[in-house]
Amino acid sequence: MADLKVKQPKGVKLDHISKIYNDPKTGKEFYAVHDVELDITPGSFVTLLGPSGCGKTTTLRMIAGFESPDEGEIYLGGEPINALTPNKRDTAMVFQSYALFPHYNVFDNVAYGLRLRKVPKDEIQRRVTDILALVELSGMEQRMTNQLSGGQQQRVALARALVVEPGVLLFDEPLSNLDAKLRVQMRTEIRRIQQTLGITAVYVTHDQSEAMAISDNIILMKGGVIAQMGSPMEIYYHPNSEFVADFIGECNFLKGKVAGREGGNTVVKLPSGSATVSTDKQFSPGDDAEIVVRPEAIVIGDTGMLPCKVELSCFMGSYQNYHVRVGDTLVKITDNCPVNKKIYGVGDSAFISFDAACAHLL
Repeated sequence: MADLKVKQPKGVKLDHISKIYNDPKTGKEFYAVHDVELDITPGSFVTLLGPSGCGKTTTLRMIAGFESPDEGEIYLGGEPINALTPNKRDTAMVFQSYALFPHYNVFDNVAYGLRLRKVPKDEIQRRVTDILALVELSGMEQRMTNQLSGGQQQRVALARALVVEPGVLLFDEPLSNLDAKLRVQMRTEIRRIQQTLGITAVYVTHDQSEAMAISDNIILMKGGVIAQMGSPMEIYYHPNSEFVADFIGECNFLKGKVAGREGGNTVVKLPSGSATVSTDKQFSPGDDAEIVVRPEAIVIGDTGMLPCKVELSCFMGSYQNYHVRVGDTLVKITDNCPVNKKIYGVGDSAFISFDAACAHLL
């Protein structure tokens, strides 16, 4: 394990890159990716996140060299790479389908890239042995890949990408073929290995919980452009739009008008009362505003900020799940650890409250 290393993790820079496709139905051209500007720090784990068709996979494939940008330049470690074929780039890809060779055993699958590079036999032996230990597949060298579970096949695909010691490791929805429990286990393993090696990783997924769990930074895309980028915590607590707030976790939206400032907070007048929100944004009295508040940030009680009526009350073990009506707005509440708390039933009248620092204003 001591011999495992990354030659040098490299940064990735996308300098106003765009990809234009032709729509076969209309015959018109459209931007699959439009004017994306991005600077990925060496050694960081960055996730491209978004719904189907948002441009995340096309962006990854342009970094890998499987697609060419129609506009802009891609840099790897400061070097322009648009003209380089995939095999000439200091990257390695882990695919959604694993793309293993069924007629090769585990050792030969992992060693494949090293043999193409004409690495000496004894070094191949050492590097493959070390990387299989890292992905916890020691002792399985002679197994054929069709004798492995889905999780083990994914580990082989990961080992095959890592063994060539790339400057940047690319992942194209690598866990989408696994069941839910194994996905959680494997995403933890991928993050552990990335941190152990200090390698730069660019990861594509449409699963927001996966992105939150493993990323240093998330690039949330919509319609071929970047909707927001930042740490998981920044994007979760400070979304810059309703789309971002709604895509990352569950959210409640309370529409109202700004009434003014009070003690450093912004007061918002709602149809059913008033609420205060801590925000750096500048609002003027009378401005339309939308309070974004997460279900776990809301407290339900006999007294509070805004009156509500309970429409759903469901015990979920670690939390009580409520749907309440505040004026005309449905609000979802996650009341954690409900033991010894008052449980409200359907039809009950109550109040909701939330801390000014736990809400966000759009």
